[in-house]
Amino acid sequence: MTESIWESVQRAQQLLYARGLDTNAAELAIRAVTGKSQADYLASLREQLPHEPCSQFWSYIQELLKGKPIQYILGEESFYGYSFEVNEHVLIPRPETEELVYHALERANKLFGDRLIQVADIGTGSGAIAVAFKKERLSADVTATDFSEEALKVAKRNAERNEADITFLQGDMEEPLAQQKWDVILSNPPYIAEQEKEEMSPTVYDFEPASALFAEEEGLYFYRRLAERLSPMLNKPAFIGFEIGYLQGEKVQNFLQEAFPQAEVEIIQDINKKDRMIFCEIR
Repeated sequence: MTESIWESVQRAQQLLYARGLDTNAAELAIRAVTGKSQADYLASLREQLPHEPCSQFWSYIQELLKGKPIQYILGEESFYGYSFEVNEHVLIPRPETEELVYHALERANKLFGDRLIQVADIGTGSGAIAVAFKKERLSADVTATDFSEEALKVAKRNAERNEADITFLQGDMEEPLAQQKWDVILSNPPYIAEQEKEEMSPTVYDFEPASALFAEEEGLYFYRRLAERLSPMLNKPAFIGFEIGYLQGEKVQNFLQEAFPQAEVEIIQDINKKDRMIFCEIR
């Protein structure tokens, strides 16, 4: 028996809802198999779903019901208006990280005007921060690092996909950057404490790379390490921008203030009024 697009989506949403999973994924799945924009999808809810797209749709729903994120099933996610390939080797880019890019660009414009600046993204993953920053500020020379060879392959493909000229270096966090001076250093490092795993959705910890999620010292290891090691790598003026866990602001602020006593260190909230970013400006 054939179903309409609307009936298929409704049935899929009920199954997802019963498992406590994201029901919006059903619409994304149907749009992917039919190739429809959101407007076209809404205009065609009463149409019958042909056999082949129907079969593909239900295979996606079966994967969703196992908890696999829709972004990994479709192999892509949008970030800052650009399209990124994602797979199990990289974190799925999130809206909170878009806010880090937005505030970093705003700060760079104020501090440097339109001159050429040296920008580094530490732990780049999919390359989302590096690519978005470069696309929005063409007068930036952007370098991105990651420890994972597989993640760097994804990031390089994303740079090509978005026609962004970026230098990629493999290595442990800041280490590949030590031979040069930087105007801007950005990072969204792993910051979840191991004990927080039980509060997380299995959709995240069963599928996204653990090395990009969890950090020692109650999630603070990389912030402390970077605060202690970045000083010799920075020009003056310069700034550091981190994404942080919403309860980590004060501790990360203390790391940075201790390492840069003369710097202005500012915690910035995200759209949900949670501490989400921290900027350290060195003049």
